[in-house]
Amino acid sequence: MEPSSSSLQVETAERKQPSPLRKMFAVSSLAAGIQFGWALQLSLLTPYVQTLGVPHAWSSFIWLCGPISGLVVQPIVGYTSDRCTSRFGRRRPFIMSGAVAVAISVFLIGYAADIGHATGDDITKKTRPRAVAIFVIGFWILDVANNMLQGPCRAFLGDLAAGDQKKTRTANAFYSFFMAIGNVLGYAAGSYDKLHRLFPFTETKACNVFCANLKSCFFFSILLLLVLCIIVLICVEDPQLKLDSSRTNDENEDIQTGSWYSCFGELSAAFKGLQKPMLMLMLVTAINWIAWFPYVLFDTDWMGREVYGGDVGNPAYNAGVHAGSLGLMLNSIVLALMSLAVEPLSRLVGGVKWLWAIVNVILAVGMAMTVVITNAARNERRHEGIMAGHPSTAVKAGALSFFSVLGIPLAITFSVPFALASIYSSTSGAGQGLSLGVLNVSIVVPQMIVSAISGQWDKWFGGGNLPAFVLGAVAAAVSAVLAVVLLPTPKPADESKASVTVGSFH
Repeated sequence: MEPSSSSLQVETAERKQPSPLRKMFAVSSLAAGIQFGWALQLSLLTPYVQTLGVPHAWSSFIWLCGPISGLVVQPIVGYTSDRCTSRFGRRRPFIMSGAVAVAISVFLIGYAADIGHATGDDITKKTRPRAVAIFVIGFWILDVANNMLQGPCRAFLGDLAAGDQKKTRTANAFYSFFMAIGNVLGYAAGSYDKLHRLFPFTETKACNVFCANLKSCFFFSILLLLVLCIIVLICVEDPQLKLDSSRTNDENEDIQTGSWYSCFGELSAAFKGLQKPMLMLMLVTAINWIAWFPYVLFDTDWMGREVYGGDVGNPAYNAGVHAGSLGLMLNSIVLALMSLAVEPLSRLVGGVKWLWAIVNVILAVGMAMTVVITNAARNERRHEGIMAGHPSTAVKAGALSFFSVLGIPLAITFSVPFALASIYSSTSGAGQGLSLGVLNVSIVVPQMIVSAISGQWDKWFGGGNLPAFVLGAVAAAVSAVLAVVLLPTPKPADESKASVTVGSFH
C-alpha cells in the first residue's frame, strides 16, 4: 500500500534547533538568481521570439510551458525531494540540477539564432524555423528548471527553520526581499540597450543588437545564479534523509521511491473535500489571473508596438521594449514597498478580502488606461509629426505610471489569495499544504487558457495587444465584484494568524 504524506515517518539528522539566520539568508539569496532570469524572461522573450519570425498571434502559445510545468513539475519535484536519500541531502541535488538546467536553457535561448543559422536557416527570410525550434526547447527547459529550483528552495528554508514560526516568517521575508532584488536587477539589465558592448562577440551575422543584449543579460543571470548556488551548496548543511529503522525494507523502499503520481492522488482527494469558501476563492482567483496574464505576456511588446510605434526588430520597437523593461523595474520597486503595507492596509479597509477587491478595481482601471495611452501615442504620430520611437514625455510618463501603479495590485495578488486559502483551510480543518496546492491549480489553468487564446483574440479584433488588455480589464472588474459578493469575511483572529507573504508565479 502506498504511504500517504501524512503517514510518512522518517528520521533525519534532525536539527535540534533552528539554523542560524545567516544560513537562511544564504538560501534565500537564491531567489535573486532565479528571479533575475525570470525578469528577463518576462520582459524580453516575447519580443525576441517575434524577431525569429513567430507571428504575434502565435507567440503566446510558447508561454503555455509556464503553467504546465507549474502544474506538473512543482508537485513532482516537491514530492520527490521530500523522499530523496542522496548523501548530499534532500534539497541540494535538486537545486544544483535546476541551476545546471538553467545554464543549458539560457545558452539555447541566447544562441538560438546562431545555431539556427549554422544548421541551415536563411537569415534573409522573416521566419527562421530552426532557430524557433531551438528557442522553444530552451524556453521550456528554462521554465522546468525554474520550477525545479523554486520548490526545493522554499522547502529548504522550512527545513532550516525547524518548525520555529518566527524563523519561518523571517525566512519568507528574506526570500521575498531577494525576489524583489532579482526583479529589479533583471528588469534594469533588460532596460539597458548597450550591455552587449561588454561582450562584443555576442553580435553576429544572425544575431542583431537586440539579440546580443539578450545574450549579455543571460550571461549575468547565469553567473549570479551559479555563484549563489555554489555558496549555498558549500556553506549550508542539508542532512541526509535516513529512513525509519523500525520499518521493513519494503516499507522503507515504498516511502523512499513512492510512485510520483501519489502527490496527484492526494491533490485529487483534496478537490473532493473542498468546502464552499475554498471553491469560491478558486473561482475569484481564476478570473483574477485571466486579468493579469495578458499583462504578463505582452507588457513590453505593447510598449514597442503601440506606445513607441515600432515594428518587430526595428530600432523604435527595440527602444520601446527596453522602456518597458524600465517600467517593469519600477513595478517591482512599488511591489516591494507595497508588500510592507499589505497587513496594515488590510486592517484599514476592513479585511484582506476588501483590500483584494479594491486593488482589483485599480487593476481594471489600469488595464483600461492602456487604450487611452495607446490612442494618445498614435495621435501624436499621426497629427503632430512625432516620429516612431520618440513618444512625447507625457506619453512616456503615462506608460511608466501604468507599470508603476500596477505594482500595487500585483503585491496583493501575490499575497492575499494565499492568506485567504490558509484561513479557509484552517477553519474547515483541511490541510494547508494541499489547499495551497489546489489554489495553484486555479492560477495555472487560467494562464493556460489565456496563453492559448490571447494571440488569436488579438488577431480577431484587429491585431496588437489592446484586445487582450481590454479582456483583462473586464476580468479584473468582475473579480473585484465577486471578491466582495462570494468570499466569506474572515474573522479578525483568523486573519492575524495567517502569514501574508509576497511571492511570485512561474
